[in-house]
Amino acid sequence: MSTLLSKQKELTDMDPRIWSRLPDHLLERVLSFLPLKTFLSLRSTCKQFNSLLFSPCFISKHSSLSSSSPFSSFILLSHPQFLQKCPLFNTVINSWCNMSLSFPPMLSCPPSSNLLSSSNGLLCFSIPRSSSFLICNLLSRSLRRVKFPTCPFDFELLTLVSTPNGYKLFMLSSMGSSTNTLVYDSKVSSWRQFDGFDLILNENPHQKGVFYDGCLFFTTPEPFYVACFNLESGKWEKPAIGLPDGLTFVRLVSDGDRKLYLIGGVGVSGISRSMKLWELGEDGGDWAEVETLPEMVCRKFVSVCYHNYEHVYCFWHQGLICLCCYTWPEILYYKVSRRTWHWLPKCPSLPDKWSCGFRWFPFKPELYSTV
Repeated sequence: MSTLLSKQKELTDMDPRIWSRLPDHLLERVLSFLPLKTFLSLRSTCKQFNSLLFSPCFISKHSSLSSSSPFSSFILLSHPQFLQKCPLFNTVINSWCNMSLSFPPMLSCPPSSNLLSSSNGLLCFSIPRSSSFLICNLLSRSLRRVKFPTCPFDFELLTLVSTPNGYKLFMLSSMGSSTNTLVYDSKVSSWRQFDGFDLILNENPHQKGVFYDGCLFFTTPEPFYVACFNLESGKWEKPAIGLPDGLTFVRLVSDGDRKLYLIGGVGVSGISRSMKLWELGEDGGDWAEVETLPEMVCRKFVSVCYHNYEHVYCFWHQGLICLCCYTWPEILYYKVSRRTWHWLPKCPSLPDKWSCGFRWFPFKPELYSTV
């Protein structure tokens, strides 16, 4: 019996004399079957394993063999009272996480204040002292510096947009008496400059451009208009999209390419009596009403804002339309699949005496989002 067990042990043991000679392409094939979380824990084993994260061949194999990512999606909070961290809210289990994001050491202190935009697992920071932006994938620990196009450089409405082959950085910049549009394309590692827009865009510095159908969409202050910038042609357009009557404020949000939503207050003299959600019709000309906020929810949100809608901004995240206020520690979100409204609870690590400055970002870790 002992002899049999001994032989079985010999068969199951990995003989280093054999496995050390395994060709690299076979080793990569074996590793590509591992769950992503398991592989990430192995990358510190040796330089070869760690380098596979940047191998297009291995990435292609792992992507095709992995049915789904084991990572959750998060909403990230940046706030002045969190100096060295950004708390994470897990939208899958609907709970705040015990962990927080750690940032590259090259960022200024506090690093969270330099976070400007996020897209598809990538984060964009500003590093004024080195006159550059920093694009990071914290999961793969990869980063890239993007030098400012000029120095000094003032910009606004910076928006990070993921593309199939990389990403683009959009922003407006005032140069003298004119405003120009600047776009950085990671595929060619260069900036392009275009004309600005003849109308003032959203007065809210926290509202990013909304990516839909290859363009970034914006709204103007009252009288409200919709404007869009085509990222390929570099041209501004004012599409013939009318807006509902009686709006006191308006924000746009998109799920990417399929649907464009509008959320706004309805009332008179800047006072919102109700809030509604609309969806742009397939013909691109009319808005169809989707939902009206429940009265008690609307009252709370309006009281939070004090009818000062410059602090209100929104974004899309994994089937949620998130409505935020720069001065309030909770998010009001609409779950599209269930057609229900909810409040995201206040972060438990936030002090009882908190200040304004709540900046929220959608964050879904993606190993293969390239910088």
